[in-house]
Parts: sequence; C-alpha cells; structure tokens
Amino acid sequence: MDASALSQARVTTAPDFPGLCVVEHPLVADKLGRLRDAATPNKEFRELCAELATLLAWPATADLETTDTQVATPLGWAPARTVVRVPLLVPILRAGLGLVPGFHALLPQAHVAHVGIYRDPDTLRAVPYYVNLPEKLLDWRVFILDPMLATAASAIATIELLLDHGARLADIRLVSLIAAPEGLRTLFNAHPGLVSFTCAVDRHLNEHGYIIPGLGDAGDRLYGAGAGRVPLTRSAGTVTLKNPGTRS
Repeated sequence: MDASALSQARVTTAPDFPGLCVVEHPLVADKLGRLRDAATPNKEFRELCAELATLLAWPATADLETTDTQVATPLGWAPARTVVRVPLLVPILRAGLGLVPGFHALLPQAHVAHVGIYRDPDTLRAVPYYVNLPEKLLDWRVFILDPMLATAASAIATIELLLDHGARLADIRLVSLIAAPEGLRTLFNAHPGLVSFTCAVDRHLNEHGYIIPGLGDAGDRLYGAGAGRVPLTRSAGTVTLKNPGTRS
C-alpha cells in the first residue's frame, strides 16, 4: 500500500477544538453520506449507525490499558495482551442505543449503562428522566454514545452525572457521528480536558437547535416516531428523576 492510500485513513484534530478527534476514512465518508440521505430506510440507517460506531470505536479505544499474559495455542504458549479495565458504554437514550452494537462488535465484554435525557423543544434545555449507572465509576473507562452533538446540553448533563458517580474526566470519551461547532464550543468550554470522537463537523445549528445539514432526527430514523416530543412518565406531563444512584 502506498503512502497516498495510507493517508486516506487518519484521525485529525480541529484547530479550534484540540480535544476533538475527527475520523477520516473512505468507508466513513461513504457510510456517512448514505446515513444522511433522507431516502435511506430505517433498517439501513440502523445498520449504518452500527457500522460507523465500529469504525469510531477503533481509534476511540486506542489508549485502553492492557497487561501481559499468555495463551495456549495448539502448538505451545504464546505471549498475549488483555484489556485491564472493563469498558462501560453509556448510550444517551434513545438514539445512543443505535451505536451500542457497533461498539459491542469490538468490545463484547463491555457493560452497558443507560442515561435518559431529552432536549426540551422550547427551551433546548437538557432534562434527565432516567439514570441507571453503577454506584462507583472511579475505575471504569466510559464511552458516552450519541449520534448527534447539537447544543451539547445532553452530553454535558451526562458527563456531570458520570463525574457525580466518581468517574474521572480523563477516563471519559464522547462518541458522536456528527457534531455542530456551537455544541463543540459549549462542550469544551464546560469540560476543556474532554476527548471526543466524531465523523464530521457540520456547518451550524438552526434556530430550532437542529444540525445543518445534519441527518434529521436520529431517534426517529432509528426507531420511528416513538412516544413523541417529550418522554412519558407515570404521571403524564411530569418528569420524575430517581436518585441517580438508584438502579431499577
């Protein structure tokens, strides 16, 4: 393979966002283009999300700690390495679930926790409605999964929940398929030391907080219209958040 072909696959950082890693690869570009296409059906959209997540997982996990070990081959002993800390995947419901299969393809041993946060369509504020995390996250490597980083409100709220549970910012990776510059500025202003991975930085947010050109509503394209603009709870119209440490 010549140098020009090798240069087609790289992870670059944006000058304005030192903590952002943009994954550039012909397969990423092809799949992202099909993901954006409004004519792509839900089934293919789900498959593309998983495939892009696998391509992002490769660089996002490059610094996982490993330890030396040995394995018995059919002909003798061979040196090997194994991942030290079990990774934790934290998809932001509901669209973040679309990235879990792609990460599990490379990290089948990864645990999955869930954080439910919706963006109020009128105020654009992040509203938590479900939190299911391990009690203590001090020794976990955590990957937050969300296809779109728009205003960054949901991402910041999730990071703060993780920090409240003892996670270290250095152990957190935020993974998205596309991101808006406004959200990236807000994200890195709130957490300058964060490392994030994405496939593309789009032009801007519109007045409704949607990424332009974007890919539409990722949750709807993954799973259909669902329950509507606001997640329903036991008391209609009321969002009740349990103690973040409570498991159910």
